[in-house]
Amino acid sequence: MRGMEPVHIIGGGLAGSEAAWQIAQAGVPVILHEMRPVRGTEAHKTEGLAELVCSNSFRSDDALSNAVGQLHWEMRRLGSLIMDKGDAHQVPAGGALAVDRDGFSQAVTAALEAHPLVTIDRAEIAGLPPAEWDSVIIATGPLTSPALAAGIQSLTGEDALAFFDAIAPIVHFDSIDMGVAWFQSRYDKAGPGGTGADYINCPLDRDQYEAFIDALLAAETTEFKEWEGTPYFDGCLPIEVMAQRGRETLRWGPMKPVGLTNKHNPTVKPYAVVQLRQDNALGTLFNMTGFQTKLKYGEQAAIFRMIPGLQNAEFARLGGIHRNTYLNSPKLLDARLRLKADPRLRFAGQITGCEGYVESAAIGLLAGRLAAAERLGREIEIPPATTALGALVNHITGGHIVTIDEGPRSFQPMNINFGLFPPIEGQATHGPDGKKLKGPAKSVARKHALTARAKVEMEAWAGGEQAQAAE
Repeated sequence: MRGMEPVHIIGGGLAGSEAAWQIAQAGVPVILHEMRPVRGTEAHKTEGLAELVCSNSFRSDDALSNAVGQLHWEMRRLGSLIMDKGDAHQVPAGGALAVDRDGFSQAVTAALEAHPLVTIDRAEIAGLPPAEWDSVIIATGPLTSPALAAGIQSLTGEDALAFFDAIAPIVHFDSIDMGVAWFQSRYDKAGPGGTGADYINCPLDRDQYEAFIDALLAAETTEFKEWEGTPYFDGCLPIEVMAQRGRETLRWGPMKPVGLTNKHNPTVKPYAVVQLRQDNALGTLFNMTGFQTKLKYGEQAAIFRMIPGLQNAEFARLGGIHRNTYLNSPKLLDARLRLKADPRLRFAGQITGCEGYVESAAIGLLAGRLAAAERLGREIEIPPATTALGALVNHITGGHIVTIDEGPRSFQPMNINFGLFPPIEGQATHGPDGKKLKGPAKSVARKHALTARAKVEMEAWAGGEQAQAAE
């Protein structure tokens, strides 16, 4: 709109890109400031917007019984750019939605570059945004530049909390021995764009598994000096840290052998299995699922080639690690994601204390809508806590910050999960056949009830927002 002051967004990751799209789609001009390629980061490799620096998976797309699948559904309902381009560039991944990372980033970048109300500024914002910027979304994620981080700390007086986020290796498909490995999804489950045989599985017998664990425990890892003592996020633990927690931890985590049958030796159940998931549309690259690591590069190549099927593996990228920082959001942010110490600054994405690509983009989506509504002179309500989006923002702005027995603050990075949803009162205790629900059947019924309620609540919220915008 001519004459309207733009909203400024700092950071062109998933949250910043989604926020920019939502603002522009509402008819409000937006300037997206992205420091790459003028200034790089420890993890990014390109200058593309919404670059995926870790996994290429948006996780489960099951909107009936999975919380992240429900969040996918809600974002699609609200016109998410990230979900639209993710759907357009999906690659097979069983029950998950995984994307061709390069095609996805290029599509997001092209869409924003083509939008008449979006301006992309390739420059670092060193320090706090200029005072004349009256509406700013900071979506700089876990790799916020030191100057901006220092500026935020000068306003809040709070040290940002931090955790490690590790990156899994990527293997060239033609270097995998398919005479040993085989294609199969767990329980033959087919997901979006998948066939039920979307993962490459590498089997280990007991001796091979024990030797692998021994090698992990003896290997040298990268040292971080001033970062040491920083807590890990449990959803992204390096494999060597998992091995340190117990010799069976990996076998009950990313190397669990359940739901799989070795087609080369179907009568013998593997003791453990390493899975690899397609990483690009061509199917030439596969990433080692759940194998985030801070092992030194030389150690990685030697140890991962101990895995049957990967004895001749060629790596397109070895694993790595970088530091993630996030705010003590329940104390620092209001219910609309604004910094209490300076309400012109709104935060979105991982820096707020959400974890995961989809969650970061979802908070960017909401931050963009809130900023656009303010610029247009109206105010929208936060989605109900019974929705996935509402549950997530409620965690960020209302999470517990008290200490227990002099322990650390309880606010931690969180993926969307059903534990964040308010429980349903009077949930059915019997199935359609009249039998009492028990165990897994009871759990599935509970999840279905939560997602059914969330869809109804999101439809009502989205419809109300659209009606208000039309007035």
